[in-house]
Amino acid sequence: MPDTKKIQSLFDSIAKDYDKLNHVLSLGVDRTWRRRALKHITDRGSLKILDLACGTGDFSIETARHSDTGTSVIGLDLSEGMLEVMERKVSEAGLSDRISCEQGNGEQMRFSDASFDRATIAFGIRNFENREKALREILRVLKPGGRLVILELSVPSNAILKWFYCMYFTRILPRIGGAVSGDKAAYSYLPASVLKFPGKEEWMKTMDGCGFKNVSHKAFTFGICRMYIGEK
Repeated sequence: MPDTKKIQSLFDSIAKDYDKLNHVLSLGVDRTWRRRALKHITDRGSLKILDLACGTGDFSIETARHSDTGTSVIGLDLSEGMLEVMERKVSEAGLSDRISCEQGNGEQMRFSDASFDRATIAFGIRNFENREKALREILRVLKPGGRLVILELSVPSNAILKWFYCMYFTRILPRIGGAVSGDKAAYSYLPASVLKFPGKEEWMKTMDGCGFKNVSHKAFTFGICRMYIGEK
C-alpha cells in the first residue's frame, strides 16, 4: 500500500502540470469517463456530494455543472498543491458558492455520520494507504441509501491490448510525464500503482466486505478504466 506522506509530497510536486498531462496522456478520454460516471452521481435533485482525492478539482467542477442548483460539493485531498490549483479553477468557473475544498485524509474524516448523499473518487482510490479503512469511513459519512461512485484506471483483460498498455504505461508515460513535469519518479509511480491495483472481482469483494450493498462494475474503453458503484 502507498505511504500517505509520500503520496502527499508526490502530488504536491506535480500539481502544476497535472491537468495538462492527464488529458494528454489519456488522449482526452478521461473526460468521457467522468461524464459517464456523472449519470450515477447527479441523478436526482439537490444533493450533498463528497469528492475524495479531488486533486485539482476537475470532477468536482463537472459534478457541480451537471447538478441541480441546490447541490453542493466538498472536495477533499491530501495535497495542498493540488488544492491551490483547484481553488483557482473553481473561482474561474464561478462555482465558489457551490464547491468548497479542504485538505484532509479520506481514511479519517471530520464529517459527521450520514452527512452526504453521494461520494466520489476519480482515479484516486489506488493511492490510499489503507483502502479498506477509507471505504468504511466513506460508508460512515454516507446517508442511508447513499451511493459511492469510483472511477479507476485498470489493466485490459485482452492479452494484446494488455501488452501495448503495459508498454505505454511503464516505458513511454514516465518519459513524457517526467519531461513535462520534471518529476520522472512521480510518473513511474503512477503507472505502477495502476498495475498493482486489485482486479475487478477482488475489488468488488472488498467493497462488499466493507459494508457496501448492490456493488456493481462497468468497464470503459476496453477495460482501461473501470467504474465501481456501491450503496449504503
